[in-house]
Amino acid sequence: MKVHQFDAVIVGAGGAGLMAALYAVKGGANVAVVSKLYPTRSHTGTAQGGIGAALGNLEEDSPLWHAYDTVKGGDWLSDQNAAKVLAEEAIDAVIELEHMGLPFDRTEDGRISQRRFGGHTSDFGKKPVRRACHAADRTGHMILQTLYQQCIKHNVNFFDEFHVVDVIINKGAVVGCVAVELGTGEIHVFHSKATLFATGGWGRVWSVTSNAHSLTGDGAAITYRRGIPVQDMEFYQFHPTGIYKLGILITEGVRGEGGVLINGRGERFMERYAPNIKDLASRDVISRSIYLEIREGRGIKGKDYVYLDVTPETVNRYLAEAGESRRIDRDYVESKLPDILDFCRTYLGVDPVREPMPIQPTAHYSMGGIPTNVNAEAVIDEDWTVIPGLYAAGEVACVSCHGANRLGTNSLVDLVVFGRRGGMAIADYVKHADFVPLPANPSAEVESELNRIRSSTGKTRPGEIRQQMQRAMMDGVGVFREESGMKAALDCIYELKERFNNDLSIDDKGMKFNTDLLEAWELGCLLDIAELTTISALERKESRGAHSREDYKERDDANWMVHTLVEHQDGIGASLRAGVKPRINLNKRVDTSLSDVDERFAPKVRTY
Repeated sequence: MKVHQFDAVIVGAGGAGLMAALYAVKGGANVAVVSKLYPTRSHTGTAQGGIGAALGNLEEDSPLWHAYDTVKGGDWLSDQNAAKVLAEEAIDAVIELEHMGLPFDRTEDGRISQRRFGGHTSDFGKKPVRRACHAADRTGHMILQTLYQQCIKHNVNFFDEFHVVDVIINKGAVVGCVAVELGTGEIHVFHSKATLFATGGWGRVWSVTSNAHSLTGDGAAITYRRGIPVQDMEFYQFHPTGIYKLGILITEGVRGEGGVLINGRGERFMERYAPNIKDLASRDVISRSIYLEIREGRGIKGKDYVYLDVTPETVNRYLAEAGESRRIDRDYVESKLPDILDFCRTYLGVDPVREPMPIQPTAHYSMGGIPTNVNAEAVIDEDWTVIPGLYAAGEVACVSCHGANRLGTNSLVDLVVFGRRGGMAIADYVKHADFVPLPANPSAEVESELNRIRSSTGKTRPGEIRQQMQRAMMDGVGVFREESGMKAALDCIYELKERFNNDLSIDDKGMKFNTDLLEAWELGCLLDIAELTTISALERKESRGAHSREDYKERDDANWMVHTLVEHQDGIGASLRAGVKPRINLNKRVDTSLSDVDERFAPKVRTY
């Protein structure tokens, strides 16, 4: 076991982690970034269409309108103070990225170009607005590269391909983490005053997903096992436009540029579900609409997909019908959506400038995670009690600006706004905090678990368990849910966890680059996340945002304007013993501070 000591350790090297590291080191902290991937392979790099900010470069806009769209899109479960912070600080964050060198697309007069995105409107929902700042359809890639360069410039310490497998808690505070060095198999303990998790989401719980194989819920599972609750796990977003069967994302920017959704009858069907905003409705609305079209036999050729059509002929026809003077051509589509065209040509053999793209909803983004306040400090109960030394930002965190459903572009806003706030809070905290001593043998428990997996002699391969879990979650805890299906999924998860703990088998028994071992360990995280998601979804007896129940079809503000906290039975500092069932806490009220001063933020039926 090797021990390292830093003022702050950032776990994860995506946009949130790099932004936090950059601001912590600028504030004087000695910072290490520990990542199981090389930083520029982090999942932020896959974000395509844009980052939302009310710059008003092409038409009038306001941060208050952005906050309203965020709350409305979140089906009024967003903490409104967090939505306000997100919208107001997005402007400075985007301009700062530009000054760091991010190559945004430009208007003719040299300002940052902006495009439309689903759910983003002007004047409190009256019409779509151009708010998404973009770098072609590679916006996340550009943000990741820009922030990594800045971190290198400011001498942030990087531990690449170090897989964090445990968090260390002593005397009621988080004092670091435990990691496996992939190249050697050695255990490393990182002792710190502050630890921030920015490990991303867990789309690999489902079989059809836009998420990379690395997104296995490590951060949320690690902290939950040690007694930190998770919040709002039932809300998992299915992006409406994934490539059919593959799940690879087709950016919402396609619809922002004029693309339309077409069913098997050749109809533009979103006119039926969202007559005002049509194909630019929020993601949960469009995903459900696609499933309803397919269920009622209006899929393409009777199959379970529809078309997304961005061919100039189709787009120009609908632009003319809407009375817009704008027209597009092949060169325009090629310049605005180069990666999307390449994906479709490569994986589907479809040329989107000549023919429509086959798409289906794909598991995409978690609105839940480690509960935090607006300074990225982790909180452990309904009273917003902060646990010293623990922070979280990005998709693994739940500051709950997204509520029950995240608007497109707001994930990148979340990364830079709350990553920056977390870095600033850490820089301030470590100036005054002392190092809390490490407990005796801080890596003993997780080493024992890794050795158990390495030496297992059962009959079940991790891949078999993963496949069955993903199928059960897709069938029972997907876009549409009902009690019997979720209970069946939960029973399956418990049976799979039993096999994982008692009948597992892996081939590689070695130390160096043992991805067989670590992928099996990741499977344990996925099983925990699947359990936490399903019991949260069973508990919430209403439909709201991305959580749509067939047996409780209406939103219930009287009884369910609360966050779902799932807590470990053993509390803070829990041991890693298997088989401990979680408990639900429904006492954390949603912040509705904006509705106290502006009635437009009060809950109402969401229409488009």
